[in-house]
Amino acid sequence: MNGLARAAAIEGSSWRALWRWATRAPRVPEGSSEHSWHGGTKLVLGVFIVLSAIEIPIVDLIVHPWPWVRIPLLALGVWGLLFMLGMAAGQTTRPHAVGPEGIIVRGGFDRELVLPWSDIAAVSARRWGAPDGKGLQRPEPGVVALPVGQETHVELVLEPGVALELGDGEHTTERLRIAVDDVPGFLAAVRRDIP
Repeated sequence: MNGLARAAAIEGSSWRALWRWATRAPRVPEGSSEHSWHGGTKLVLGVFIVLSAIEIPIVDLIVHPWPWVRIPLLALGVWGLLFMLGMAAGQTTRPHAVGPEGIIVRGGFDRELVLPWSDIAAVSARRWGAPDGKGLQRPEPGVVALPVGQETHVELVLEPGVALELGDGEHTTERLRIAVDDVPGFLAAVRRDIP
């Protein structure tokens, strides 16, 4: 996906997340439990949202005499604030899900990996520090990591031959490392729902 298409997809994802947040409709299948993964970014994102909300009236006050500058900056400031609110809403309304059908792993704006129980060999608490905490990583052959705040907390060992769609094609994956805010709650849900 080229840069412009990716930007448009992220923008659309942000607006959909705001809608789901406003209607209190998180994307969790019926009978599944939700498990947040964004705790490591909450504070930073919250600070940016507050600063952006403060910045809009300050910039408006400074450039008020020049409408040709004021209106575009006001529009840009409001768009930026709504975009960051959409990011926060996306993290809140797109939790991991554990249910009778398996585990749905989510991350970023639009990443979603659906893993039926037949694809999962084991699930365990395993903390892993990601040297580069951004996005999907492949730290070693057969391992995929979705860190938040430069770490993951749970490791899913997959059955041999499981291929995951990672945005640039399918990749055979042996282990998937994910960030989870409440590791004991996640593992309890796995024990409850695994056949």
